Amino acid sequence: MGFYDVGVTAVTSLTPHLARITFAGPGLADFTDDGPDQRCKVFIPRPDGSQPNVPRGADWYQAWQQMPDGGRPTIRTYTIRRARPERCEVDIDFVLHGDLGPASAWACRAAIGDPLVIFGAYAEYNPPANAAWQLIAGDETALPAIAAIIERLPTSIVARVFIEVDDERDRLDIDATWLYRNSGQSLAAAIEAAELPADAPYAWVAGESSAVKAIRRHLVRDRGIPAGQVEFMGYWKRGESIDPA
Repeated sequence: MGFYDVGVTAVTSLTPHLARITFAGPGLADFTDDGPDQRCKVFIPRPDGSQPNVPRGADWYQAWQQMPDGGRPTIRTYTIRRARPERCEVDIDFVLHGDLGPASAWACRAAIGDPLVIFGAYAEYNPPANAAWQLIAGDETALPAIAAIIERLPTSIVARVFIEVDDERDRLDIDATWLYRNSGQSLAAAIEAAELPADAPYAWVAGESSAVKAIRRHLVRDRGIPAGQVEFMGYWKRGESIDPA
């Protein structure tokens, strides 16, 4: 895990609300893959495009907290969709919602050559060997991790996958139960109503914080899945940011 100075080398539109941005930098030759859902911290450039002063070293977070208001760089957390250390590249998929957040505002305008600093990566996905099957669920913010998890699943593993997005335009080529928010469908309701195998799975659930917590309660309380076999991550919280400012 470390800091990487990178630059944009490609911007690819995946859906109306999802863009894949490819970054390259010589330091990425040392990038260590930590797992399919590996996340990194992204230090967002200032609105004028200039790079913020990013504290580094083992105590970087404490140093960041002590920086004065107005000089502290904005941090957001993203999943690394794919890493290619042999080419000194990583892909990060950004959910786009206009200027409603600093990361989206930057990603909507990202151009080849734009600099960025990332820190990472660390993963949560860690299924036990004795899990009978896997439940993988999330919203659009979890799409990169879900896609990476599915790519790495052994063919012997049965997975039930649920994905919630705004509408059909945001659908990717992933074999899953797709749920469309604008049609009144939701991840939590679909999982509660689903017929699932009786054996205990490993469950990986990520997305909006309150929905993820509700799904975990249902799986543990109503389905009887051991709490230790439910990995749940609130990637974002409705109305506010999970990350520090």
